Amino acid sequence: MESTGKTIPLRSEIKDEYKWDLSSLYAGDGVWEEDLARYAGEMEKIPAYRGTLGRSAEALADYLDFYRDLGILEERLAYYSDLRETEDEGSNAARTMTGKLTMAAAKKEAALSWAVPEIQAIPDDDMAGFLIHPRMNDYIIYLKKILRYKPHILSDKEERILAIHAEGEGTADQAFSVLTNVDLNFGAIETKDGPLPLSQSTWSVFMENPGREIRRNAYNAFYGCFNAHKTTLAALYSGSVKQDVIRARLRNFPSARAAALFSDDVSETVYDNLISTINSNLAPLHRYYSLRKQFLKLDELRHYDVYVPLVPGVKKITPWEKAVDMISEALAPLGDGYVLPLRDGLLGHWADRYENKGKRSGAFSAGSYSADPYILMNYKDDSIRDVFTLAHEGGHSMHSWYSARSNPFMQYNYTIFEAEVASTFNEELLFRYLEKNADTPELKRYIVNKRADDFLSTLYRQTMFAEFEKRTHELEEAGTPLTLEVLRCEYRKLLEKYFGKEMRFEEESDLEGLRIPHFYRAFYVYKYATGISASYALAERVLSGGEQERNDFFCFLKSGGSRYPIESLKAAGVDMASPEPIEAACKAFGRLVEELETLL
Repeated sequence: MESTGKTIPLRSEIKDEYKWDLSSLYAGDGVWEEDLARYAGEMEKIPAYRGTLGRSAEALADYLDFYRDLGILEERLAYYSDLRETEDEGSNAARTMTGKLTMAAAKKEAALSWAVPEIQAIPDDDMAGFLIHPRMNDYIIYLKKILRYKPHILSDKEERILAIHAEGEGTADQAFSVLTNVDLNFGAIETKDGPLPLSQSTWSVFMENPGREIRRNAYNAFYGCFNAHKTTLAALYSGSVKQDVIRARLRNFPSARAAALFSDDVSETVYDNLISTINSNLAPLHRYYSLRKQFLKLDELRHYDVYVPLVPGVKKITPWEKAVDMISEALAPLGDGYVLPLRDGLLGHWADRYENKGKRSGAFSAGSYSADPYILMNYKDDSIRDVFTLAHEGGHSMHSWYSARSNPFMQYNYTIFEAEVASTFNEELLFRYLEKNADTPELKRYIVNKRADDFLSTLYRQTMFAEFEKRTHELEEAGTPLTLEVLRCEYRKLLEKYFGKEMRFEEESDLEGLRIPHFYRAFYVYKYATGISASYALAERVLSGGEQERNDFFCFLKSGGSRYPIESLKAAGVDMASPEPIEAACKAFGRLVEELETLL
């Protein structure tokens, strides 16, 4: 039984054939409890390894074997309890399991706090000898990544001070989240169905409402509430930027941005290339906003007019099995080696398909080293968007599937930089398939409009965010206080540049820069823009190429954590250190805008 839209079924009312089967992790909660006890017992062995890691290659390998096995066990425990909790977030049993593991894992982290510093303290000559020992084959990448951080590790006493201080570093983020999600009361907006509550989660629904008066009222109420707390919000964001800069300086990085990009070994020139290339290709974006103004028959385009769909949602019933068929056909250029495992998983028990009472909203893929790559969905068969979501999560799952089968545990995890490439690659192939096979003009218009909006929100909007983060951190590092006025001024300049001359902003529009939660995890959003650019370039390469191009893509999927992201994408045939993939993505967006002009 799936949700009818009027009632949400209990989990017990969902057929077992529509649920994921977690037995590749554990046969049941009782077996999980047994392994949790074993996990706690294994932790008792940790002190015996302390002080031994530099003695010999064999001694270091003994510890790494132990750490690997403990890590695999912890991952299995964590994935099972987390997935059980997402089935019904009101389940006390599942939440208790997660809580037990969280406490045990915290004890493990504390017990192992000495290990990385001890590895980094091994003399370079000794470590060079250790790395050529046969028992180190599965750990070379892991150790080299640890050793990269040696120039940024401080003395034991200094590291202890930083560790104690770290507990309070998330205060600005936590305060922002509580303020905006709990304390702020945005009120209600009058609609034809009566007053409906305005909140962070319903904001996007109001912005997509076809009634302009409703959009205007929601916009003014929303930003009016932020305006009443603008000084506090500015202080919180300023404090977060200060923390980023202080951490970078303490660890001897030249800038906060350099510190944030270090773990992925991404040059700051990659970030700058993205911004400069997008800035040189704003014409298609401005053309799209002109089209929006014209099609909506507006005298002037306002900030609350940019999210309402130009093409209303198409009511096309696509049952789960039909969606899997469509995705399989769209991904056929990748061959049976990719399509069949994904198809079997989606029709089998990788996915938890439908909504039930208490189930976590949205969708995700949870791929682990020793189990199936599970997918949470809340699939609705009257939503074409959900078919794209399923293809997207399937891309993540197959990325995990290949990575786990091609790498030892200590180097199988890929970065977020790479993750969005595999998922949006599948979306690109699905878009091309559906556009070609659209059975009505309405469906084709909807698909093209959706793809244009996806490009806009991922490529252009995330780059605008990335440019704001770059500017605010530069100002802080140069000694310019990030006051409310400075932050609003910087953000307004970006709004005017990216939206172009067609847009008329409200006085409060620049407060948008103070409500983006991603800004509290600095220098993260650029990965969305580079990801969609890389996936588009790879889709072009695979579809226009032959066996070699397809094999190069599989090489990327199999890389896991064996290479840094720029290197793994380059091996697949895309150089993200150059502007070409970004320019190609901008041109693709431009073609979508032209096609949309014709279709509308």
